[in-house]
Amino acid sequence: MYEGAVQDLIDELGRLPGVGPKSAQRIAFHLLAADPVDVRRLVSALTEVKDKVRFCTVCGNVAEEEQCRICRDPRRDRAVICVVEEPKDVVAIEKTREFRGRYHVLGGAISPIEGVGPDDLRIRELMTRLADGEVTELILATDPNLEGEATATYLARLVKPMGLRVTRLASGLPVGGDLEYADEVTLGRAFEGRRLLDV
Repeated sequence: MYEGAVQDLIDELGRLPGVGPKSAQRIAFHLLAADPVDVRRLVSALTEVKDKVRFCTVCGNVAEEEQCRICRDPRRDRAVICVVEEPKDVVAIEKTREFRGRYHVLGGAISPIEGVGPDDLRIRELMTRLADGEVTELILATDPNLEGEATATYLARLVKPMGLRVTRLASGLPVGGDLEYADEVTLGRAFEGRRLLDV
């Protein structure tokens, strides 16, 4: 235990996701030893992000205006929506430069253990977007874990009566991986998602 302000800083840093007590202590002492100009720049960046950044009114992605840059882009395909859990998933998909449609960020995944149900996610907003009939394909890009699978299954059943084409991102073996280290579920998915080789 440290005194006053130092302990308060460690406690606050420890509340951040992925930052344990040891990491919080290391960061706190780094900040104590850092140049005051650097610390002020960090404080300014934190304040600015809280003041300027909000969530897009259309898709739920992070934005500095009412709509994010993707929703404002007229070149994006309005007929295809890729559903993701968090804004960081949008960034991951955008890095591939493979997807030219639009997104819908749910704000999490269904997880009964954590008390997160469908009403806690942006599913109502998704259904509103799908109601106008402009969307023809819904890509479910939730995480390939128990919660992500539950969310994808729930959404697929929910939109089935709408007659949309509902697809799920393929999952399986990573490039550069070894078969002997793959778990049964991953290997099973790789077999399910196998494709024809054109030689």
